[in-house]
Amino acid sequence: MGGEGSPAAASGGRLSARERFLAGAEELGLAPEILRFPEGTRTAEQAAAAVGCELGQIVKSLVFLCDGQPVLALTSGANRVDTERLGTVLDGKITRADADGVREATGYAIGGTPPFGHAQPLRAVVDPALLAYDVVWAAAGTPETVFELTPGELVQASDAEVADFAAA
Repeated sequence: MGGEGSPAAASGGRLSARERFLAGAEELGLAPEILRFPEGTRTAEQAAAAVGCELGQIVKSLVFLCDGQPVLALTSGANRVDTERLGTVLDGKITRADADGVREATGYAIGGTPPFGHAQPLRAVVDPALLAYDVVWAAAGTPETVFELTPGELVQASDAEVADFAAA
């Protein structure tokens, strides 16, 4: 992930969100093709409609706080996070991060948060529902951009644990 020594973090915010995302991807050996949708892909529904895929193939990169520390829940677009289950998985009390907290932890705005390349290393968990697909789509640093990757790439790039934390 984009840690303190990464080009994304080292830029001190001088790079655009797209440039920071691409720098983080490059660190991981990825060269994603970014698709831009001016009408926006801020929600999972908008992203699925824009890309032309199933809602479940959209990766929602959601930031929560676990005992006050930011964590990343990579959730299928078709699912909602059960914060009690997430707390059990992460062994702590879960609260949702606000917009400022998301930007501080990741360097990105809500709706554009990618699954890797953040301002600080984040503990991450992946919804196993995402593993059922050949490809998934995630935000590429802005609410108007997405990129495609395999579920295996998602797990590896985000250094995530696969865990069931979706609402029943």
